[in-house]
Amino acid sequence: MFCRNFIQKGFVDMSLHRKPMPVPDAVNSVMNYKKKAEGEILPLEFCDNRTLAEDIVATHPVPPFNKSPYDGFALRSEDTEGLSKEKSGQFRVTETVGAGHRASRPIKEGEAVRIMTGAEIPSGADCVAMFEICQTYEQDGQSWMSLKRPMEVNQNIIQQGSETKESDVLVEAGTKVNPGVKALLATFGYSDVNVYKKPVIGVFATGTELLDVDEPLEPGKIRNSNAYMIVSQVKRAGGEAHYFGKLEDDFDVCYQSVSEALDKVDVLITTGGVSVGDYDLMPDIYEKLEADVLFNKVAMRPGSVTTVASYQGKLLFGLSGNPSACYVGFELFTYPIILSYLGRSEPFHQRIQATLGKDFKKPNPFTRFVRGYLRYQEGRVIVDPVGMDKSAVVSSLAHTNVLIMLPGGTRGYEKGDNVEALLLEDQTGQESF
Repeated sequence: MFCRNFIQKGFVDMSLHRKPMPVPDAVNSVMNYKKKAEGEILPLEFCDNRTLAEDIVATHPVPPFNKSPYDGFALRSEDTEGLSKEKSGQFRVTETVGAGHRASRPIKEGEAVRIMTGAEIPSGADCVAMFEICQTYEQDGQSWMSLKRPMEVNQNIIQQGSETKESDVLVEAGTKVNPGVKALLATFGYSDVNVYKKPVIGVFATGTELLDVDEPLEPGKIRNSNAYMIVSQVKRAGGEAHYFGKLEDDFDVCYQSVSEALDKVDVLITTGGVSVGDYDLMPDIYEKLEADVLFNKVAMRPGSVTTVASYQGKLLFGLSGNPSACYVGFELFTYPIILSYLGRSEPFHQRIQATLGKDFKKPNPFTRFVRGYLRYQEGRVIVDPVGMDKSAVVSSLAHTNVLIMLPGGTRGYEKGDNVEALLLEDQTGQESF
């Protein structure tokens, strides 16, 4: 085989020297290579789901002026002193002010301004009497308002800057732009937004046995699901995926393709080719590249053959060719690197306490990450294993929104046991694994 011939020419077959690294140690070794991407300026309309590269600061107070929360009459509170059911006050209505307009002049003693919700309080007025407590009438061609209760200073007035003061930090850098953040950007005049550039994540699928999705099945062949899955995971994490295609089991072709791709990406992912078979070429490619292999086996299931290397400051993720193992390897090791590029201070999936919803009797010496589904029952968080727990199984992934973490060294787990789970769809995150 070409791989073995290549080894005989003087290169060490690293795939034969594998010592399992604990998952936390493997994660930490990868995160030693985390980077933060540069920023780029995008028009406001194109920044959805991008990550802020600078704090969003209030450019003016909110509200920018004292305003009315109700439809009513703006007047001077001192003119209402002593009013009661027995003693009403009469106020001459000088004008009507709607939202977006201002009174033509300051209010004077004994006057009131009919004011609509959201309109600016006229100068001189310091309270608003709601329509419901006022009576209006016409006299001698003039509008009047009658009031039978005293008003306090600032009653029914939303004060300037009561929501936000100028220069307040509203949203910190590293926050994803959702509809609410976008509303703030628009409110404060951010027509152009500074966001982190998406890291470019290259993806190769290895294996002569792989068919394209539109090809009919052939004996001994399978369709290439991993590439589409990984590209989708990259996009969900916030990266820009660049799929380079399939790599056949030919060392020279693989090496040339990987070398060329590394010049075009920030991170490179390959799926398959990291085990110890005759056609598993990635360990030898890392060797010829003189890449620094951080680890080539992890004490976990699935995905124990997950391999990560560093080449000229860029990370190469050699993920398993088995779909579920590939999926888990990405979420544990590649996901937090992508979020670090995007300036996230909490790049790891949030870990929660939950109750196991079904028996999981399979014993295992290593930590197992079981594809699971989160649900709520009678105020409890329940996580159920989904589908067959085999690394080559793809059907269970369609219903997976958590990874159930089951430490090794046991004979299995029972329904009702307390377990930990990683949330895959949640955006909250946490600072460490």
